[in-house]
Amino acid sequence: MSHLMTHSLLSAWQWALTENPYEDMTTESSSYQDFLRVLNREPVEATPAMQAGLDFEQLVAAVLADTADADHNWYDAARQVAEIVGHGVYQYPASKEVEVDGRKILLYGRIDVLRAGVIYDIKFSKSYERGKYFDSTQHPMYLELVPEAERFVYVVTNGSNVWTESYDREDTPSIIPVVGDFLRWLELQNLMDVYLEKWKSRYSNAN
Repeated sequence: MSHLMTHSLLSAWQWALTENPYEDMTTESSSYQDFLRVLNREPVEATPAMQAGLDFEQLVAAVLADTADADHNWYDAARQVAEIVGHGVYQYPASKEVEVDGRKILLYGRIDVLRAGVIYDIKFSKSYERGKYFDSTQHPMYLELVPEAERFVYVVTNGSNVWTESYDREDTPSIIPVVGDFLRWLELQNLMDVYLEKWKSRYSNAN
């Protein structure tokens, strides 16, 4: 039996620790409660920001299909993003089984765009600063999932401007030690049983 591990789960954990750097989880911090909701796989209602991101991705797809409304407020930004990501494979599901601390873990992610050895992830954000995603678990996770990919590119927009932030495989640390840290933290916080119950994998040894 293997158990799923996703960037979203690791990201929620990292955010909880960032908000509470002393790892004292006795407080009712919102970030920790958010993490627990993710750990328990509770349904999450789409926020306006999340919905905007989904709407923008659909607009990019429409641009590529030549069916987009050129009068849309985000059209110019969507056209720029479409030129960057091109006609790759969209929403590509990738998985890889690994062993971490004696446990079978199935890394899993759904890639926005995969094209010519490059993974693209489209982000819709109100603001952007260079290096914003340096500490993200997403590019280490996805580069582990797609061994033939040589680069991961965040394509970031606020609906008007477009920025890119790239990470080459050779400069990206492995995600495996992070997964190990997370599993050991779960043990210390007496949350391992929750993870083992909620994140059972229905799949086996993909990619």
